[in-house]
Amino acid sequence: MKGHACVILLMCLSCVCATALQEKSAKDELLLEYLRQYLTELKRGDEPEAVPAQRGTEELTRDYKPPKEVDLQTLQELDADDETLVKYKEALLGSTADVLDEGGQNVLLKALVFAPVDHEETVLDLTGDLSQFKHRPIVVKEGAEYKIKLIFRVQREIVSGLRYFEAVYRKGIRVDKANFMVGNYGPKTEEHIFQSPVDELPVGMMRRGVYIVKSKFTDDDKNIYLEWEWSFSVKRDWE
Repeated sequence: MKGHACVILLMCLSCVCATALQEKSAKDELLLEYLRQYLTELKRGDEPEAVPAQRGTEELTRDYKPPKEVDLQTLQELDADDETLVKYKEALLGSTADVLDEGGQNVLLKALVFAPVDHEETVLDLTGDLSQFKHRPIVVKEGAEYKIKLIFRVQREIVSGLRYFEAVYRKGIRVDKANFMVGNYGPKTEEHIFQSPVDELPVGMMRRGVYIVKSKFTDDDKNIYLEWEWSFSVKRDWE
């Protein structure tokens, strides 16, 4: 009988614990959703693994629902009396008091780097006059493999679902377009670096010439951090 009583007591305790955990989970659901996303990006480092481009569309997946936006201060103040959770948040979010704030938008796109696999990189400084890039094409060799790198900073709030879009035109006709999921990031003084997968430039006499690229850097909340145009000229060789 005593054995049965112990089993019943353990079952009751399990139910109580499960109920408490469910209540705790419901209370912290929003917080943990953001913390998990942030932790995932931190583990990926400053050069996250490249995500294959989604070509042929600039629309997000129809079934995807971005999380509700919550500012960093709200996340830090949630469950302030829970010592364990406070330490967990500190480990993930760190201290934002000393993060450099340069003014302007929360996300600052600093540069786009055209990075051929077997040739020197070309850096487009996106903090100055953007109009010059459309009229000064980068000379590239037909068929060369390359990556696109984005250098950016997040200043104040966690940003969810950063994306880079581009549409490529030749003689006014769109010939290609793609979008890349850049990811979720928290405030940090240091710059983040994203690299695209390796792609290949057009090849063949009929495909040589100047291409115009219309680029856009945005997020899940449809904030547009930067839109600009640049160009490249496909030739037989690098010069």
